[in-house]
Amino acid sequence: MGQTAAVRLTDFWERMDEVFGATYARSWAHDIVLPDLGCTVDQAIASGIDTKEVWRAVCSATEVPGTLT
Repeated sequence: MGQTAAVRLTDFWERMDEVFGATYARSWAHDIVLPDLGCTVDQAIASGIDTKEVWRAVCSATEVPGTLT
């Protein structure tokens, strides 16, 4: 994994932590199927879906504050 990908993934998890809280973010990512993707956050990331697309799916499925979208 290149440094750019790692930075994007780090940014993604920072946003998830801000929205859901650090502990719940990991649980939510593991358990909740995103309607736009048909899989969980963890599954999407593991399958190589770009974190920007995963984040958009999270925003679509939840009420993410406008400052984070």
